Amino acid sequence: MGKPLKVGIIGCGAIIAQYLANFRKLEDIDLVAVADLDPARAQAVADDYEGVRAISVEELLAADDVELVLNLTIPAAHADVALKAIAAGKSVYGEKPLAATTDEARQVLDAAREAGVVVGCAPDTVLGTGIQTARKAIDDGLIGAPISASATMATPGHERWHPNPDFYYQPGGGPLLDMGPYYVTALVTLLGPVVSVVGAASHTRKERTIGSGPRQGEKVPVTIDSHVTGVLTHASGALSTLFMSFDAVKSKSPNIEIHGERGSLVVPDPNHFDGDVQLFALGAEDWETLPVSAGYVDSGRGFGIADLAATPTGAEPRAGGAMAYHALEVMESVLESAHNGSAVAIRSTVERPESVGLTDLAGRVDALQAREAS
Repeated sequence: MGKPLKVGIIGCGAIIAQYLANFRKLEDIDLVAVADLDPARAQAVADDYEGVRAISVEELLAADDVELVLNLTIPAAHADVALKAIAAGKSVYGEKPLAATTDEARQVLDAAREAGVVVGCAPDTVLGTGIQTARKAIDDGLIGAPISASATMATPGHERWHPNPDFYYQPGGGPLLDMGPYYVTALVTLLGPVVSVVGAASHTRKERTIGSGPRQGEKVPVTIDSHVTGVLTHASGALSTLFMSFDAVKSKSPNIEIHGERGSLVVPDPNHFDGDVQLFALGAEDWETLPVSAGYVDSGRGFGIADLAATPTGAEPRAGGAMAYHALEVMESVLESAHNGSAVAIRSTVERPESVGLTDLAGRVDALQAREAS
């Protein structure tokens, strides 16, 4: 892939604004085209972003100047769009999850391997200073050998703020598949791959009411589990507990806690790129806020694409398809376990991605340059 990497976006919904804001400051990303089933949404992006043209999905897939397709469609369409982009000879970076099911996700990875193109996938939040500073603390032995972790996400539901929340309550959505990728990817980044899971789930309401936008007051049917818990056994022996809910109002618990033989860490919200990492060392009298020591500084959605563009040929991107597939299998298996009442073994595995040194990616500083040189 060239530099700057020429990107085309399919899907111009709410999430695109965050990508556009970061693309403007990333020198190695050149957004050239956008497409959406609603041409007016694509045109609105083109009107606001110099040098970008609004075209049809078919035209974008056929465009010679698009090297990578950023897939921002709804989860149910992730695999279909990715496969079409791969068939057109283009690399793909998708919003999470990689696909609605692991079977679809495997098709995407197999097709990419055969075509010789690269697959990346959100979340890239794990590349920011929050998770990476926590990762460095673990790697440096500040808590000793990790023993356990807890990850908590509690909200009464996205229909309160999202004008079109339907897909959150359809297959491929739900609290685990929607928000779980942030938490599971963070846990694997921090503690390594998962080998088995046990889950439980509930479904408390059959419909939700849209709280804002032109469809305010409209009812949305719920066809997925809206509250999910799970226990993940990592290959290292560490145990992680998940609590993912669209039914709870609020949690006072930290988003992620990691406990080790010699200390405990409070890890910031994995849905964000930064935040304080706190350490309570064995024998200490209080929590200590650790200095920011790793990760992409002032990062945001889209930094994973810039990281992918800098990944040496043949190497797996940090926010890559292998990680996304493993996280998806973990989540799918938690739901399977919840329905059949028994533990489920995880067939896939993944290497903990290479850590990110403290790097101002927009400023092109040392750690990224060293990685490219290698």
